[in-house]
Amino acid sequence: MDKITVESPAKFNMGLNVVRKRDDGCHDLETILFPLMLSDKITFCKSDKFLLRTDSILLNKLRDNLIHKAIRLLEKQSNKKIILNILVEKVIPIGGGLGGGSSNAATTLKTVNKLFELGLSYQELSRLALELGSDVPYFLNPVPSYAESRGELLYPLNIEIPYPILLVNPRIKIDTIWAFKKIKPTFPIKNLRDILQAGLIDFDDLKKYVKNDFEAVVFGEFPQLKFIKQELYNQGAKFSLMSGTGSTVYGIFSNLQKALWAEEYFKQNNFTFLNNPFTKGSIT
Repeated sequence: MDKITVESPAKFNMGLNVVRKRDDGCHDLETILFPLMLSDKITFCKSDKFLLRTDSILLNKLRDNLIHKAIRLLEKQSNKKIILNILVEKVIPIGGGLGGGSSNAATTLKTVNKLFELGLSYQELSRLALELGSDVPYFLNPVPSYAESRGELLYPLNIEIPYPILLVNPRIKIDTIWAFKKIKPTFPIKNLRDILQAGLIDFDDLKKYVKNDFEAVVFGEFPQLKFIKQELYNQGAKFSLMSGTGSTVYGIFSNLQKALWAEEYFKQNNFTFLNNPFTKGSIT
């Protein structure tokens, strides 16, 4: 096998609590991660000259992105030279709190390990992934998961969200480092894992207990995100929250038609994506 094309999925955070700042300067957090149908597409092709291409102007400006770093780690770990022609077709908004860069890095680790038959185990890939970023390990196996510590301690959950989820991104790039510098850790009223322990989605509990600590910081700097959240509720969302450190805000709808109407409303001025678990043409 000399060529392979793979999907690199996005995620969203069902709550994000920053509970303390650690002695090493990092933060302990707790969150629940869900994979999305939204994804980038990456093509890896063996070559005699390394080339990384993308249709993203913003990504093209980054000389040393996470894909480059992932390949260098694999070369160091395997003692093999890895030469590839890589095409990244970006769909996930950059700096949108959906984990696009981390997903691309994890996808690179998994796919190059397979393409070059490096034989690295899941545990070895996980260690390399953590060197690239706190949420990169999640994308090695992107299933609904409770995450804690820096986000690298992952506990799969037996839960699904059987509702349409509308993502709205106003094409604002949020600097994660800036957001963490501004955050003031607080201990949550209730642990996120306990809220979803039964495997059921209760919208009243979500609105009462599930928060994103970064909203106060980010909404203060970018009030249009607060407006989007309120408008999602106005359009019929049962629950709305910002994902990660922003700038994507999502709304969970119990009615597909309302979600479709909301998408029409928002997509005039924003990037939107409707994560629809229903079969095509079904309305609930």
